[in-house]
Amino acid sequence: MKDPQDSELGKKIIEHSIILFDELGFESFTFKKLAKAINSTEKSIYRYFENKHFMLLFLSSWYWEWVKYLIEINSRNIEDPERKLKIAIQNLVNATDENPGNKYINEHILHKVVIKEGGKAYHIHDVDDENKAGLFYSYKSLVKSVSEIILEIDPKFPYSLSLSSNLFEMANNQIYFAEHLPKLSSISCGKNINDDLIKMLSYFVFKILDRKPVFAE
Repeated sequence: MKDPQDSELGKKIIEHSIILFDELGFESFTFKKLAKAINSTEKSIYRYFENKHFMLLFLSSWYWEWVKYLIEINSRNIEDPERKLKIAIQNLVNATDENPGNKYINEHILHKVVIKEGGKAYHIHDVDDENKAGLFYSYKSLVKSVSEIILEIDPKFPYSLSLSSNLFEMANNQIYFAEHLPKLSSISCGKNINDDLIKMLSYFVFKILDRKPVFAE
């Protein structure tokens, strides 16, 4: 409806929506509960978001842009495409470091929200209409950027977009499975989960590309 990042109220809405999505889950989250948390009104929230689906989509898009930014900034001036892909995988998994220049978005909590609820931003009945409206541009841009690194390694690889999107989905799903459905994952929940996940993703992607696996340093 209007960009919440352009006002203090909008930033407050974003900050507390992330916290409540994490605490309550998408199904139990309501604008009424959010309004109470920020000491405001539901009407004020509707000035920014038509419904909670679009709010979740906004947060997911912000996260996708954040991950893409991390990959770009951390792989800048690196010529070796295999090293660039390793950096991309690390940032897909470790996009939880908080940005001190942005105080209204807690990247650590947002990462948790995307893992638990992010799929609901696009696994919806109206996905085709929303896609035509360009609402998934950020996600597609992230996937394309990683697929281009894959093609730097092997220009003839025919499934770069599929491999790229699966890397992102696997990064989130395996964390979710390890935490909630452990029999669906080969990694264990614990302090080393991110390192183990990076090793697993690296193993898969470099095996598929017929390269020696490049693990985290």
